[in-house]
Amino acid sequence: MAVSEKRRPQLGSWIYSDEKNEVFCRLSSVGDFLGNESLVVRLIFPSTFFEENYFFEEQIYTLQKACIKNGLIVFSGPMGSGKTTTMYNLARKLANEKHVMSIEDPIEIYEPNFLQLQVNNKAQMSYSELLKVALRHHPDVFLIGEIRDNMTAKVAINAALSGHLILTTVHARNVYGVYQRLKNLGISDEELQQTMQVISYQRLIPTIDGGAKVLFDQIEGKNLDKDIIQGNIQSRMTKDWREKLEYCYLNNWINKESFETFIEG
Repeated sequence: MAVSEKRRPQLGSWIYSDEKNEVFCRLSSVGDFLGNESLVVRLIFPSTFFEENYFFEEQIYTLQKACIKNGLIVFSGPMGSGKTTTMYNLARKLANEKHVMSIEDPIEIYEPNFLQLQVNNKAQMSYSELLKVALRHHPDVFLIGEIRDNMTAKVAINAALSGHLILTTVHARNVYGVYQRLKNLGISDEELQQTMQVISYQRLIPTIDGGAKVLFDQIEGKNLDKDIIQGNIQSRMTKDWREKLEYCYLNNWINKESFETFIEG
């Protein structure tokens, strides 16, 4: 970041470390019409999510099982819901035996066991361009920060079809929205049937004890194929999401306010 620049939007990052902690800091600055500058610093602490950070362990096991195969696993959810943390936790376990590459804009979590590439559009290093180059390095697993355009979507699908595991995110309000978003980006039903392992929407929900845990809404395997073939994709949460959220409420894991807030995602 240029300290003399007060008007143009800028992005930056650095790693703060002391004897006990290491925190990845992301910066975003922009100036208003009067020349006043606004700076936001996002602190990203080392990933410490374990099975107990999820309401239902079988949901994270569903993702771990899907990672054994090749294909596409797509995550969605609002900012701060833990999508990147979930993807990194899954990829770390794979990195013990497989070659993992990540392509992000920007890199959110430093991981020495991955080959991490950062998008830089000024240097013509877009998601799609980096994906094309990365394929020549023979990775087993791709972690793609976000599918945001047709070209990236197509390259990701082709990578999945050629025998790679792809972990990525798509901006959508639910699992059905992910499907519609990929369709809008030019991906066909046939391509989705051949590549999609799991669509997973997640929220970080406050718990009664003052903490927070992740709840997933997922479509995977035969259910995904059936929904695509029969055209059952709709703009709502699944029955499973509603039942699990109600279970959390009835067992006093969450309060009524959280139940009513998150019942529609």
